[in-house]
Amino acid sequence: METQADEATDFTETCDSTLSYDDNETTNVQIFTEDQKLAKPYSCDICGTFFAQVAHLKTHMRIHNREKPFSCETCNSSFTTKAMLRLHIRTHTGENLYTCEVCNATFTRKYHLERHIRIHTGERPFQCDECEASFTTKSHLKLHMQSHQGEKPYSCDICNASFTLHYVLKVHMRKHTGEKPYACDVCSSTFRTKPYLNEHLRMHSGHKPYSCSVCGSSFTSTSKRKRHMQTHSGVKPHTCETCGSSFTQKYHLKTHMKIHTAARPFSCDVCGCLFRTQPNLNVHMRIHTGDTHYCQLCGSNFSYHSTLKRHMKTHGEKPYACNVCGTLFSRNEYLKKHAKIHM
Repeated sequence: METQADEATDFTETCDSTLSYDDNETTNVQIFTEDQKLAKPYSCDICGTFFAQVAHLKTHMRIHNREKPFSCETCNSSFTTKAMLRLHIRTHTGENLYTCEVCNATFTRKYHLERHIRIHTGERPFQCDECEASFTTKSHLKLHMQSHQGEKPYSCDICNASFTLHYVLKVHMRKHTGEKPYACDVCSSTFRTKPYLNEHLRMHSGHKPYSCSVCGSSFTSTSKRKRHMQTHSGVKPHTCETCGSSFTQKYHLKTHMKIHTAARPFSCDVCGCLFRTQPNLNVHMRIHTGDTHYCQLCGSNFSYHSTLKRHMKTHGEKPYACNVCGTLFSRNEYLKKHAKIHM
């Protein structure tokens, strides 16, 4: 099966989104002038795309109606057009496949490979003229441009949020209904969107195609890399009004606020202990399940594998050296504390 990277996280939370209808096709949102509309008089009532011929509009409507009349005899995958089926068959025959030299992902079209390569290079050649946003594909830019037009004709009946496209509203409604139609074949986790599922699958495969240009750390999504980059900039835009503490991410502030409210909504079913966050409860549950990490040298046990790795350095490894006197330390924070004596 053709491997293609999705960059989107959630259509209501980020601009850089691929609007996925299924595994094989993505929308190509188009913005037309009045002259272009005259040349393409047939319009889709759902997404507003224009076509020169009514037959092209009918073919396009299969995307919205989820009609896939062309089926693969080898794996039973189905497609909206015969051309898409022919491209798919190449994945079985190996004919004219294009392979990424970085991660070995394969594509049936050369421009799909060229677009994919931008994940590794970080290239975003399509720049918005209205703001500083940039995108890896022209279709992402066109979708983004609608946010500057101001028109959002599709509204949510529950929370009154409004959207430029009907499909984006449809995806948003899943937040209220709890619908998660995309399931992981490995662990059965379910997700609201195909891009969310694709990001999750990278956790199983270990594939992290998005790299930090500063420190080289890699991530499963562009959104996680973007959050990480804030640690290098030092910018902490989210400030607690109670104590003045600031955070790089909004959800970190929300978690912090529970300190001031004393709310502990997460309860252990075994012993009744209360916790402020679900992750804290998850760590606590390891006490009852015995799922802890033991040091083979001294027998100490830890809830986190990362804590065990840090502990192991106390048994000999000291990779952090003082540039002034050469003293070695097992942890970077110990080195920073030591460095103050030389100031």
